[in-house]
Amino acid sequence: MSEQRDSLLKAIVEETGDRIFIQPDKNDMVLYRLKAPVFFIGFMGAGKTTISRRLARVCRLACIDLDGYIERREGMTCSQIFADCGEPRFREIETDVLREFAYEGDPMIVSCGGGVIKTKESREILKDAGFVVYLQVDADEAKERIGDTSSRPLFQNIMNARRTNEERKPLYLECADAWIATNGKSVWQITNEVQDTLIKAGVLCPVTE
Repeated sequence: MSEQRDSLLKAIVEETGDRIFIQPDKNDMVLYRLKAPVFFIGFMGAGKTTISRRLARVCRLACIDLDGYIERREGMTCSQIFADCGEPRFREIETDVLREFAYEGDPMIVSCGGGVIKTKESREILKDAGFVVYLQVDADEAKERIGDTSSRPLFQNIMNARRTNEERKPLYLECADAWIATNGKSVWQITNEVQDTLIKAGVLCPVTE
């Protein structure tokens, strides 16, 4: 499976640049190493992809967007998988991919989809395999950040989005090793806070040699 994943990651870089997968240039100076995978979880619009990408660039680490990887692996968008195969099948695929990045290859930063915590198996993987950062945001600010919500059915009704966010919060907290409130903060503020948290936890280790 690791060889198949590495081959797909190479193809993703060739076809989409760094939109889905970021890897440090081999000529870059190594600044940090991860002792374990770092998983970003939280409601849509919390900034999981943005912060994980920024952290990867600052620390010169590899980073993957889980939903983007699923779409490339399956040859369908996530919304198409939901529509054609149903949510249970999507969650099976999601858990399978999560397991890959949790237990195979070198640790990297993983930006997870907002609903990754909905299945017990995925929650167990998150809790067992790495360090989980929960980026907390309220539904109203999330909607403002997303802007165009035409492709986000959940935000067609803000009351529904608020309710879903609150329903998921206990599951996010169940998995989280660190909880970071993002309301009213800039990308740099959140990234710096995450970086400090990971260093203090001994997960993000400066390279001194």
